[in-house]
Amino acid sequence: MYVTYYKRYRMEMRIPLFGCRQDRLPQGYSLVPWDESLLELHADVKCRSFATEIDSQVFPCLGEPSGCFRLMEEIARKPGFLSDSTWLIAFHALDHIEYCGTIQGIADPVRSTGSIQNLGITPGHRGQGLGTRLLEAAIAGFAKAGLRRVGLEVTADNYSAVRLYQRFGFRRIKTVYKAVEAAYL
Repeated sequence: MYVTYYKRYRMEMRIPLFGCRQDRLPQGYSLVPWDESLLELHADVKCRSFATEIDSQVFPCLGEPSGCFRLMEEIARKPGFLSDSTWLIAFHALDHIEYCGTIQGIADPVRSTGSIQNLGITPGHRGQGLGTRLLEAAIAGFAKAGLRRVGLEVTADNYSAVRLYQRFGFRRIKTVYKAVEAAYL
């Protein structure tokens, strides 16, 4: 066995007093609010978003459908689970609907903070501003709940995610390292 250490950033931002600008989604896409019946869809989108990314090395459950399902169940059962900050994105093709984006939110009313959980966009739908739209929707939910700050944790080598969060106003507040054990090949 050997251990690999992954650098992760804890990032945070102040929720704007007047809410977040919420731009429209590109044509054919729509936001789908949380409903418990959508848990499996959130898990599926999460798996398709992370399975081939570095985060599935840091958190192996993100690379497996059953792991993503268990993770979604755990998130939805947390005492601070915030349905107003939990969304899917649907793409409406001619003959079907494809779910391609997911985000979940957890509230800590004692600290007046929210926490973003696993923002993911499936590979074929990246680069269209969908991650920004999900962040806007989640932050609007945190603001509606009266929270003042929102935080997240991101793998430092996930450059596109780090850039997205920085553009959005998140600032790094701490660097942490996640140890992952792996077997020798």
